[in-house]
Amino acid sequence: MTRDEQRTAIILDDHPLWLSALESILEEASVTVVGKTTTANEALALLDETKADLFVSDLRLSERASGAACVREALRRHPDVKAVIVSGYDDPSSVDEALSSGAAVFVSKAADPGDVVSAVRQVFHSSIFVATGPRPSRLPGRQSGLTRREAEILELVSKGYSNAQLAKMLWVTEQTVKFHLSNIYRKLGVANRTQAAHFALLHPSSKRSA
Repeated sequence: MTRDEQRTAIILDDHPLWLSALESILEEASVTVVGKTTTANEALALLDETKADLFVSDLRLSERASGAACVREALRRHPDVKAVIVSGYDDPSSVDEALSSGAAVFVSKAADPGDVVSAVRQVFHSSIFVATGPRPSRLPGRQSGLTRREAEILELVSKGYSNAQLAKMLWVTEQTVKFHLSNIYRKLGVANRTQAAHFALLHPSSKRSA
């Protein structure tokens, strides 16, 4: 059994149908669900009991509890747990709320199941991942003076790709990727790839930079 196959998860969603759907997706991503619930308090209790590797929570809960607040509390109690937030909305404010809670992954309920599986797998790597529903292709950064290649790299970073993956996709060395990232951070006024990816999600542009 591989390390991935041993990973466990707790799911919080106030709709039982989504609990079942998310459990199926997690199983496809080689994550075993050891608890699922419709209430925030029970979800935290399950995390305390099971010490699961992954916590998946809806952003909006009908009990008027905040999924983002629940994730923050989960991370306070268990700093090593990885968090995924799912939502029926993928507007910038929802993405911002989710990622500000400390979640490593934001998943729109309109996303393709295959993208969700990729997002769940990506959570165990040192980057963020946002899976949303279908929308027109767009490259961020036009307003920030990024070159075409920098804008392309920024978009791929926002999708969770590592430097090694970027190098293979773009047919360049990892050192070249790091050089472009350094320029991107400087132009955006950010300190790291997580902040750069966050910027890309909140400031998309419909056209490439010159």
